[in-house]
Amino acid sequence: MSASSISIRVNDAQHTVCCDPKTPLLYILRNDLALNGPKFGCGLGECGACAVLIDGRAVRSCVVPVTAVQSRSVVTLEGLGDSASLHPVQQAFIEENAAQCGYCLNGMIITVAALALREPNADDDQIRRALEHSLCRCGTHHEILAAARRALMLSRTANSPEGPDEELASSEADYGEANA
Repeated sequence: MSASSISIRVNDAQHTVCCDPKTPLLYILRNDLALNGPKFGCGLGECGACAVLIDGRAVRSCVVPVTAVQSRSVVTLEGLGDSASLHPVQQAFIEENAAQCGYCLNGMIITVAALALREPNADDDQIRRALEHSLCRCGTHHEILAAARRALMLSRTANSPEGPDEELASSEADYGEANA
């Protein structure tokens, strides 16, 4: 098939790429746009390493053709926040030391960010269900769950018109006592 000029919006910037319309979005993100947050894991949409937000939903970019996102908003890990202003989910994963090898982190963070958008008061069962198809082979599951809990709390606090609330202070006090 011949290459086509395709326009996509990624991390609030418009890009035009020339590629086969069936090219997986992941390849465009990594190879053409130099966005390396999404990782190539399985290539089958099974592991979650390649997850991105498409219109606020976590989607596996390795199985999405680039033409499917032409009129949509794509956000990668790089688009969530930066070192000067971390996204609450990124901040939570750092605070909870929720990394070992780090290969799964893109998918975990993107999945939790999507969960925070659609269900900011998610309980542990909802968090587990959201993350059940994001694979971590290093065994940081407890830290990832703790980071997801903290991320939802930080997201609610960040989106609250009153700013930081008692829930955050109380939770941090509980966290400190439990880990002392």
